Amino acid sequence: MKRGAVIFGGLGLVFAALAFLVVQKETVLKRGQPVLLRLAPVDPRSLIQGDYMVLDYAINQGWREGREQPQEDGNVVVRLDEHDVGEFVRYEPPGTALAPGEVRVRFRIRNSQMRLGAEAFFFQEGHAERYAKARFGELRVMDNGTSVLVGLRDENYQPLGSALQ
Repeated sequence: MKRGAVIFGGLGLVFAALAFLVVQKETVLKRGQPVLLRLAPVDPRSLIQGDYMVLDYAINQGWREGREQPQEDGNVVVRLDEHDVGEFVRYEPPGTALAPGEVRVRFRIRNSQMRLGAEAFFFQEGHAERYAKARFGELRVMDNGTSVLVGLRDENYQPLGSALQ
């Protein structure tokens, strides 16, 4: 009987953790501010994993612009233009206030690269051509920098689809 209680208790903890993560992401989707990030050139499809696009963002390419890459996880600050496109402003030192029009986006350093946590976009089989036109990743971003990828947009800022489909 004790062994069964431990197993069910462990399963309960796993389901509670999963429920918490789902609620957290749903909150970002509902309350997060829309931010468009320009995509860097990428291979439009991963042939191994099927209908899937690897995303890379222009703000991750700081080394191309002579910016030093951060060595630890943190926030990048972007300024939004009239189309909600975020342009790099600075890496955020802890405790600094944002200026009007600025948004913080949380990143993590993995394998010496800055990752926003939204580096993959899955789409329905047979729609690869449609998503090859993507020029922006559309994220919803909370005040603390937590973000969720919600779709891709073309050069005219028009939605190409939703990650939620």
